[in-house]
Amino acid sequence: MPASFSNEVVLVTGASGGIGKATAIAFARQGAQVILNYRSNENGANEALRTIEQHGGAARLFKADISKPDECQQMIEEIERELGHLSVLVNNAAAFNRDPFLEVDLEELHRVFDTNVFGVFKLSQLAARSMVKKGKGAIIHISSILAQMTVRNRSIYSASKGAIESLARAMALDLAPYNIRVNVVAPGMIRTEALLAAFSDPEKQTMVQRYIPSGHFGDPEDIAEAVLFLASDKAKYINGIVLPVDGALGIQEAGPR
Repeated sequence: MPASFSNEVVLVTGASGGIGKATAIAFARQGAQVILNYRSNENGANEALRTIEQHGGAARLFKADISKPDECQQMIEEIERELGHLSVLVNNAAAFNRDPFLEVDLEELHRVFDTNVFGVFKLSQLAARSMVKKGKGAIIHISSILAQMTVRNRSIYSASKGAIESLARAMALDLAPYNIRVNVVAPGMIRTEALLAAFSDPEKQTMVQRYIPSGHFGDPEDIAEAVLFLASDKAKYINGIVLPVDGALGIQEAGPR
């Protein structure tokens, strides 16, 4: 059960849909002042904002591309100026790539890493400096089970998620003296629009879910609850871990069931 985040300032990137939206809503329901970051999906961000406000929560939108350091800095400066120092950062925004390894060029490699690694690094650094002033904080990276076990045509996406898992462990050591914890949540197959688009055939959805030990896709709210726990004081002695939330898919034996 998550602790209350009453009046704490929480920034969730990529909050216009899926896991980011569910996480932002969950924090708002626990009393946080939530910044809904988005890059292009304004309709989704506004929908998340309406949901929060309808339940009496406090949130505001901030459009920024986290792959651009100047936009990251502007966002953090404005948050501090208007709301105070950050308590929680959830690095959820991500760039995807599904090209075969032999077809990936350097431009595409840079595009994915600019968001998934360099953007996460820069925004985390800016957020951590804000948290140092507050005297505490929590940073959670959203990774993927593809950082540890991958599938075809995910080479640079998997590599980028592996990078932020290693980064989180290093950050945890460097930031521990400042009472800032850094952890990772690694989702499995979560029922988002992107996942359902990839498995639009109901029969294929059924087949894939049979392979998951838990027997079904997860929901974005499953990830949100894990993030809330890691950000809360109930996890105050948890630092530098990768928490899989995947219905045991990551430990599944290879081959058909």
